[in-house]
Amino acid sequence: MKKLHMNFLATAFLSLGLLAFTFVREGGLKGTVVPAEGAAQIVAISGTDTLQAAISGGGFALSNVKKGTYTIWVKAKAPYRDTSVENVAVLDSTVTDVGEIKLQQ
Repeated sequence: MKKLHMNFLATAFLSLGLLAFTFVREGGLKGTVVPAEGAAQIVAISGTDTLQAAISGGGFALSNVKKGTYTIWVKAKAPYRDTSVENVAVLDSTVTDVGEIKLQQ
């Protein structure tokens, strides 16, 4: 009986430990590029993680982004120049708004 009780407790603690990890939510990134027609691609880089976002009407959004610090690269179309925004922090369960990224000629 005592062994059964210990097995039950061990299983319960293991189950609770595994469930604790399901409550960690990934964050996101969003922003706009001005002028909208000048942007070709958005890339977010953190360490070895590289994410790409589609651009729609100048706006972009990335979901399921791991917690960390990112550099956002805007790959531009001619005559505009590529632009980056560094040290963008993403937290669990939070969408970070990068704001407006202006492309220069």
